[in-house]
Amino acid sequence: MISKEVVINNQVGLHARPATFFIQKANEFKSSIWIEKDDRRVNAKSLLGVLSLGIVKGTAVNIVADGVDESAAIATLSELIDSNFSE
Repeated sequence: MISKEVVINNQVGLHARPATFFIQKANEFKSSIWIEKDDRRVNAKSLLGVLSLGIVKGTAVNIVADGVDESAAIATLSELIDSNFSE
């Protein structure tokens, strides 16, 4: 199991369209993937779960992955966030 802290810097945070991109990318991996904000952890492959965190611009979150492709999952999802979801 590995994790990485990232900061969401796109304008709308992790909401609607960016959340959908994130979830689609997370679903490409076999590993279990979660997003942690404060003391809450949700399934990163669940739109409802991700939206329920209310992640806005400037929020630091942890991405946690556990499984056979956990390193690739963390790297890919971090790059997606760092690119501001290509906005």
